[in-house]
Amino acid sequence: MKNESPVLTWFSHSVLILFSLACIIPFILLISASLTDQNSIVANGYSLVPEVFSTEAYEYLFMRGTDIVRSYGVSIFVTVVGTTVGLSITLLMAYPLARSETPHRGFILFLVFFSMLFHGGMIPSYLVYAQLLDLKNTIWVLIVAGVLTNGYYIMMMRIFLHGSMSKDLIESAQLDGASEYRILWSIIIPTSTPILAVIGLFSAIWYWNDWQTGMIYITNPDLYSIQNLLQRIMQDIQFIQSNMSASGSEAMAKMPSDTAKMAMAVLGSLPILLAYPFFQKFFIKGIMFGAVKG
Repeated sequence: MKNESPVLTWFSHSVLILFSLACIIPFILLISASLTDQNSIVANGYSLVPEVFSTEAYEYLFMRGTDIVRSYGVSIFVTVVGTTVGLSITLLMAYPLARSETPHRGFILFLVFFSMLFHGGMIPSYLVYAQLLDLKNTIWVLIVAGVLTNGYYIMMMRIFLHGSMSKDLIESAQLDGASEYRILWSIIIPTSTPILAVIGLFSAIWYWNDWQTGMIYITNPDLYSIQNLLQRIMQDIQFIQSNMSASGSEAMAKMPSDTAKMAMAVLGSLPILLAYPFFQKFFIKGIMFGAVKG
């Protein structure tokens, strides 16, 4: 690093700054648009700084205040429980697959890999969740749908464990009388923090952003997640826009349709954006380790 050219350093930093701005500016524009008056956006378009400051979009959404709060509660519960359960199942599946002495390991790996390539489709999934498991209109369907589709995470964690596990350390623990569960809890999990954080973040993002599962299996408004609720509000706005008669044009003009869409995006993405910095220090390490060892 001491012999690195100052010109190369300046160029690298400039490129990284440009890439960072390319990622940050859209979020700034999103927040700015959500805090801008609807008429101002219609007349002048979007800008990084609100030309006419207004919280009308958020007021319009929070008119359904109890629905918003309840939906946030559903999303938080589903994300926390689903990520915890999914991460536990992934670890318990990947750990034995990373051990060369596991019986029929090759066949099990083939089944996991096969599930990544082929999917039964929506109709068989609906029959399993709605009829076989009887999970329709329950909060558990929002959790199970994510837990049963984590073949990629299993393979990702298996690669990490296969490259990071110390066979000598495991044999020493076995000679000391440690059980497999003791080895897993005291040796494997503490050394697998990076990959657990990465997969946990991926799972949490999937659960938080999942609206399609709710659209298919949930009809009870009390079980709407925040993404599902915002999607339905969006559909209501589009329905009103497409069916508004000429006599209702004034009412339509007062509806913050564009700014409401931006406010929905802010409400839907803000919690995950706030959580990401806590996982960032593990993120690159976990991804790169799996890529190199794979």
